[in-house]
Amino acid sequence: MFEYLVPRQPDAIIALMQQCKADTNPDKIDLGVGVYKDDAGGTTILRAVKAAEQQLWNTETTKSYVGIRGNDDFRHSMLDLILGGDAGKISTDLMDRIASAQAAGGSGALRLGAELIKSAAPDATVWVSTPTWANHIPLISSAGLKMGKYPYYNRETLGVDFEDMVAHLSAKAKAGDVVLVHGCCHNPSGADLSPAQWDQLADFFVEKDLLPYVDLAYFGLGRGMSEDSYGLRKLVEICPEVMIAASCSKNFALYKERVGLIAVVCQDTDTAVIARSQLGSIQRKIISMPPDHGAKLVADILGDQKLRAMWVDELTEMRERMRDLRKQLSEALNVQGGETIAAAVKDQNGMFSTLPLSVDQARKLRSDFSIYMTDSGRINIAGANNRNIPRLAEAILSVL
Repeated sequence: MFEYLVPRQPDAIIALMQQCKADTNPDKIDLGVGVYKDDAGGTTILRAVKAAEQQLWNTETTKSYVGIRGNDDFRHSMLDLILGGDAGKISTDLMDRIASAQAAGGSGALRLGAELIKSAAPDATVWVSTPTWANHIPLISSAGLKMGKYPYYNRETLGVDFEDMVAHLSAKAKAGDVVLVHGCCHNPSGADLSPAQWDQLADFFVEKDLLPYVDLAYFGLGRGMSEDSYGLRKLVEICPEVMIAASCSKNFALYKERVGLIAVVCQDTDTAVIARSQLGSIQRKIISMPPDHGAKLVADILGDQKLRAMWVDELTEMRERMRDLRKQLSEALNVQGGETIAAAVKDQNGMFSTLPLSVDQARKLRSDFSIYMTDSGRINIAGANNRNIPRLAEAILSVL
């Protein structure tokens, strides 16, 4: 049987990680892999997570299953966190209209959502931005859904092509189609929609009968928790139906615990009841029961005033460190010929920016300077530090 398998190309990010690991240059800079790194280059466990784990160690009495839709406290706390805004809690009416399930990371949440779309509207096309996260298309299309692309990031202005985005969707997308949007900290560009553009987009989705599917992978790492959830909350306020795939990998640094949430805001409570049964059935067929450890930690942190305050402080530290790195890199790039890049790097949000580099230029940075980024020019700003920013900027300007 297995002799008929066809070899597959290795994942580009994984291959880049291996290449960087094999580089013996002590001054190498790894801007490729999409994980948050501290100033020493490590991805540490948050203090709030450590405290919650100790608390769980002292109090946990069973390792039994928690149910096919996962930990109830986790699901409800996450919905309050991402949709509650300044109030910190959503209304009972809205909660009753939401079907949700714990998922195996943000990727698992996206896949559960794709399977639900396939069950509800098998002929729908799912539209993704150009560019988008590399795994969006294979992950969602593997559920059997058709995919389309809409313009988003302009590699000349290094900003969002909002008018082209809306015009393209208006001309190409049909009623009932799904539009995947990044809630904040767009991956891979770092270029986000403004509040005014979110307002316009919400009305557009209603007018064209399009279903927004919000990927919220980096919530809290852009401008702030309230700012990063503005677009999502506007969509939920205006649109009759919204899908949300949220991840705790980045903002809680729970990468290997695989903690995610799929949520579906329905038009009414009766539809939500049906959607809950569908999510449970889909989960059962794919992995049976979701893992609980990481979700329990998130629920405990969000439910404990002291732990929550500790987590908010740590999240703020991560966000402000990346904003400071952006400022430093912007200042170092702000010379003749680099003004556009400098302005974009400073204005963009989250971990990623896509620089206007060719494949050859990105590879030259690897071969000549031991600076590792994807061939698309995407960098993870958290992989830099204030000691190597000058060398990074000098190398970028030299290949340009």
